[in-house]
Amino acid sequence: MSSVDDLAFFRVVARSETLTAAAREFGWSLPVVSKRLSALERRLATRLVQRGTRRLTLTSEGALYAERAGHLLDQIRELDDRLGTGVHGRLIVHATLGLGRAHVAPLLGEFAATHPELQCELHTSALPLRPHRREFDVAIHVGTPPDSTLRLRRLAENRRVPCAAPAYLAARGTPRTVEDLAAHDCLVLRENEGDFALWRFGTATDQRRVRVSGSLSSNDGDVVTAWARAGRGIVMRSLWQVRSDLDDGTLVRVLPDVPTPPADLYALFDGDRHVPRRISAFLDHLAAALPGRLAGA
Repeated sequence: MSSVDDLAFFRVVARSETLTAAAREFGWSLPVVSKRLSALERRLATRLVQRGTRRLTLTSEGALYAERAGHLLDQIRELDDRLGTGVHGRLIVHATLGLGRAHVAPLLGEFAATHPELQCELHTSALPLRPHRREFDVAIHVGTPPDSTLRLRRLAENRRVPCAAPAYLAARGTPRTVEDLAAHDCLVLRENEGDFALWRFGTATDQRRVRVSGSLSSNDGDVVTAWARAGRGIVMRSLWQVRSDLDDGTLVRVLPDVPTPPADLYALFDGDRHVPRRISAFLDHLAAALPGRLAGA
């Protein structure tokens, strides 16, 4: 193996929580990864990873090697991208479960079909995005993310709205004010690590947070939306997720005259270096196609 191969190998090892996780990413067996790591350590005459721990722990030399490996590989890819033609390489995309399944996956499939030299991976998760881990080339996020070290590109407008089934409103009454929500069953989506029982109203510059409660909550957006359709309570969901339900009357807007702040869709990507052609081209594809899909066009 060349030194460049070793750099790429150890970059994957360093970002994995265990050697088993690294083996899964490579598609290799655990013994193969372990032997490859040992061979690299013999070549460098230094220990890179602490053995005997449940989680993969880098030595100080391993942390240095991983950091420098990342910089060198980025420079190599940038050089290849500037000198080469077409879209090629590996593209790792992260998205939430609902958005990933409904829209990002089809659009990534279209993009991959037009660029046969590109290897695409889509990771969907109900867990909150961890921007500091940089486990992706592009991450699709609903709402402005807090990490300012990443570059942002707005892909589509969006806002969250409260809504409920007509049967629920007929049985429990229709809220007339935000304060009325305290007397209703609210379906809570646990979609981040913050206080998920706070619903936001107002504008981007003048927000009001209201605490809600109810007997049902989930970290799966499709689940809470299905509960709302079944008349189990009021739900706060992105407009793109419930637009068809609102159009056909399955759900009804609650407090339609009370504004809610924007929750636009953004792409996050590394802004510290040259943006590879595969990333910029994919972002252009998303920006062109995603608004129409979200609007149901």
